[in-house]
Amino acid sequence: MKKENKCVDINVSANVGECNYSPGAAPIAPAGEAIIKVPVELAVLNVRTNLAAKITFPEPVLEIKDIKKRVQIVQCKLLLPGVAAGSDPFVAGSYHLFIKGFVRKNIQYAAPCYNSGVCVNSEMRSLTTDVPFECVVEIAEADFDRTPQLPFLNARAEFDFFRQQELGRGFPEKDHFLSSDLSQFHQNSSQFYNEMPFCELISSNITEWDEALDRKPFDHHANWGEGTFESISEKMFLQFTVKVLQKQQVRVAAL
Repeated sequence: MKKENKCVDINVSANVGECNYSPGAAPIAPAGEAIIKVPVELAVLNVRTNLAAKITFPEPVLEIKDIKKRVQIVQCKLLLPGVAAGSDPFVAGSYHLFIKGFVRKNIQYAAPCYNSGVCVNSEMRSLTTDVPFECVVEIAEADFDRTPQLPFLNARAEFDFFRQQELGRGFPEKDHFLSSDLSQFHQNSSQFYNEMPFCELISSNITEWDEALDRKPFDHHANWGEGTFESISEKMFLQFTVKVLQKQQVRVAAL
């Protein structure tokens, strides 16, 4: 039995026509101070870290032609402690910033495919790999441009009701069981939806040193100085600038 379709087929019955409009006016705040909620700059940090890695190629490499690098941040979290509801959330102090990311590297290299002893024929190849890094930065109180707003703590509290019950057979009638009812549960809870700080990546600078680990020269004497390798040792000094922001309510002069 075919089930009756009671839904509207918008591809058949819906009408797409011309809509009319009339100019409207948004409400304007009176002159004076206004309160707006915007991202504000908490701190700007120049982060420095060191990386070391071993990169292995899928084939012999004659020489590296070029390396393109890009810093990519996947986690940037400012760890803030919670405060009780009703207290001042703008508490100055030193807070920790957790940063996690990697350096994306695209290595362009020449892979030899023919060696006559006089000349070497190569093909251009590329290898893309990620070099991860992770660090923690303690931001001193004096380095904050604006105090971060700490999150309010959620609260849960239980309460019970008194209940008098009969003790049953074997107990005097005047005696009763005085307690709360274990079959009931009562609770009052409060949740706060705080604004989480976030980061923006401003700039980066990388100084690197790559060195072959297993280079083997060719047997032909005519190919003086030529050889291949399959792995390199890499050392990098990484610098990048991040801006830490948070949405806060601020007062501005409204005209």
